[in-house]
Amino acid sequence: MTQNPWTKQQPPPPGPPPGPSSQAEQAPRGPVAPQHGVPAPAEDQRLPKFAIPAADTLWWVGVHGGAGESTMAQLLPGTRAANHRWPIPPPPVPTPVILVARTHGSGLRSAQRAAIEWASGVVQGVAVLGLVLIADAPGRLPRVLDDFADIVGGGVPRVWDIPWIEEWRRGEAPSPDNTPDEVFEVLESIYALRASNPADYPAPY
Repeated sequence: MTQNPWTKQQPPPPGPPPGPSSQAEQAPRGPVAPQHGVPAPAEDQRLPKFAIPAADTLWWVGVHGGAGESTMAQLLPGTRAANHRWPIPPPPVPTPVILVARTHGSGLRSAQRAAIEWASGVVQGVAVLGLVLIADAPGRLPRVLDDFADIVGGGVPRVWDIPWIEEWRRGEAPSPDNTPDEVFEVLESIYALRASNPADYPAPY
């Protein structure tokens, strides 16, 4: 991948260098591979698939219309939006993907279905690294949606949260000037994760 333009160039803080805890923030908190016994969703509840020539980049898989995968691809150059489909490379190396959803009820249900589809093993050739949840409105999530987001997040290795950004809603292109620190942290985490060995998160063929 190209150099990450979203890394803030700041001097390191005083004190000892970061220890293992900084790496632990990227450690999986949920399953990293399909699991035996998970029933696959019905055919009409699954995302479509399309073939890619090789597992050569990170793909954003929007699990519903308007999820925000195109925005994520803009934010991290060298990555691609899959347009609500699973990108399937030829064997043997799986391609890394991150699911993308909005935090409204239908978006979370779509994310849950996609996570179950992957966990069931019917999507061969992808390595799901996690889920990005993009706020669908300003302010805190209602308790019922916040609880549901926790349940959905338990079915994937990692979850990253993108807050509501009014400038993006008005149609301004994402840029370092209109992007809050929380998004920088998400992008730096994902960039570092993608730069690591994707073989750590295999998917069976």
